[in-house]
Amino acid sequence: MSAAPSARPASDARLSTPGLRLAAIDWLRGAVMLLMAIDHASQTWNAGRLNVDSAYLLDPASGLPLWTPGSALPADQFLTRWITHLCAPAFLFLSGTSLAMSLEKRARAGADARELDRHLLIRGLVVLAGEAYLSALQGGVLLQVLYAIGASLLAMIPLRRLSTQSLLIGSLAWLAGGELVTRALLEPGAQVPLPLALLFAPSLTPPVQVLYPLLGWLAMLALGWCFGRHLLGLPPDALGRSRAERLLQGCGGAGLAVFALVRSLDGYGNMGLLRDGDSLAQWLHVSKYPPALAYSALDLGLVALCLAGCSALERRLRGAPWRWNPLLLFGQSAYFFYLVHFLVLGGSALALTGGLQQRGLPETYLAALGTAVALYPLCAAWRAFKQAHPRSFAQYI
Repeated sequence: MSAAPSARPASDARLSTPGLRLAAIDWLRGAVMLLMAIDHASQTWNAGRLNVDSAYLLDPASGLPLWTPGSALPADQFLTRWITHLCAPAFLFLSGTSLAMSLEKRARAGADARELDRHLLIRGLVVLAGEAYLSALQGGVLLQVLYAIGASLLAMIPLRRLSTQSLLIGSLAWLAGGELVTRALLEPGAQVPLPLALLFAPSLTPPVQVLYPLLGWLAMLALGWCFGRHLLGLPPDALGRSRAERLLQGCGGAGLAVFALVRSLDGYGNMGLLRDGDSLAQWLHVSKYPPALAYSALDLGLVALCLAGCSALERRLRGAPWRWNPLLLFGQSAYFFYLVHFLVLGGSALALTGGLQQRGLPETYLAALGTAVALYPLCAAWRAFKQAHPRSFAQYI
């Protein structure tokens, strides 16, 4: 499955005034929400859906790998899946950025550390409760992106006390070197015990299935936290914004260069998911479960470049961003969108086709579009309610 957003009140990013304002962050978050809807529409409507982003995942029925080298990668199905790879890194990174911009500013203003810890604790538990809700809908325990986000938020309670340099070095070290640890513990094709699945490598073995082992995703959220701290130190003007954009552009270019190097060498950094040839699909067929260095470098690089573009676009606006822009609206109500859109997609597939994954790609894209249209007024109402009750429990959803 693709990614979900963190539960974040729409006012968080307004608490700071550097480089990137609310619209730039939420435009990007809203865009990846729509990509996520395509992936989940494929999960509920698309009979030919590909889900072969791992050398570690085994079919729970047969015990055989879900991906076998030499298997075909139909371009239309593969690209429909690949475009949604951006979602999880974007949500984790932007969650870290927004929270740092909010909580670090409050800390510098003298807020009590226990109050900030409590905020992170409640937020993390609410996100984990969303994972329990989705597991109940699917009739089993499946730990996906909400587990990764919620557990990462809980981990940031102690980790936020580290210096920016320590967080940055630790995060980059895991993204670059996590494969050494993971493969020392588990090689692709092995059964993954639950304790290791929670942290290192995925497992579809019941009763608890884990798609998003924590550590790789926590590193992405911590990187976003470092970036949020950096934004707080920039001048709150166009110069500060342009400096942030140049940093994002440089990091984005570096990420793409690392991806190209790792895939060209076709060895370490791919989590065992190597190229079968030189086609575009083979180059882009990278390991998401767990996130390999190639995957992380490519998608975090794209996130950085997209965020720089959103910031530059906002900087050039003559007035306030249009509040009814669907990207802004979905970005400001992302967790609500995430929780509700499964009901719309699954319910419509069952009602209209009599089952799940009974149609093709045209119906998949129409279902995603229809879901976005249906949720627009609901998200607008939810945003209005949150803004009218900023201190209520709704701020966490």
